[in-house]
Amino acid sequence: MYYLDHRRDVVRIPPERLGPELESVLTELAQQQFEGKLVDGQSLAVTIRDVRPIGEGHIIHGDGGVYQEVEYQALLFRPEIQEVVEGSVVEIRKFGAFVRFGPLDGLLHVSQIMDDRVNIDEHNQRLVGIESKKDLKVGYRVRARVVSLSLSEISPRDSRIGLTMRQPALGRLEWIQEAHKKSEEKGGRRAAAPPKKPAAKSAGKEAPAAG
Repeated sequence: MYYLDHRRDVVRIPPERLGPELESVLTELAQQQFEGKLVDGQSLAVTIRDVRPIGEGHIIHGDGGVYQEVEYQALLFRPEIQEVVEGSVVEIRKFGAFVRFGPLDGLLHVSQIMDDRVNIDEHNQRLVGIESKKDLKVGYRVRARVVSLSLSEISPRDSRIGLTMRQPALGRLEWIQEAHKKSEEKGGRRAAAPPKKPAAKSAGKEAPAAG
């Protein structure tokens, strides 16, 4: 999930960058310092903009730089447990498929891809259901649910995010469309079937046979 947040932090300005173009320098430095990093241990800073200084900067003895407090607007990405996401398959491994959604990658373990046993062709970056023959390749779009989440502050792209597609309305987008189409066709056939008429009842007793 993406959202905007107004934040405050401190940016170090190297002595060689001190000059009249302070705001543009602060924007560049803030982007270098915060973009691609975790915020509060749970959100990834995607874009930093509208950087403005607050008050005057401070210096530290023995450090030629200036430490300037700033406020800025951050576009953050925060994945959440049970969130449904859409992304593209970026890699097939022997244990499953990696899916990129937003700026992060999640793992679809081989047991969470479909209700079928799966053959994985890592060389050709493809996996196929043994009975269903459904296949998944690099570049295919999928819809999945986040089932486990452990973000890495050292390197957010190394975060461990577990995904599943073994739930209704999840899977490769073409699988979902096909299932929806079959459901509509089945429902249409039911609606088109005429109601059964009740069997006709006799008007009276049968006439006795002539003797």
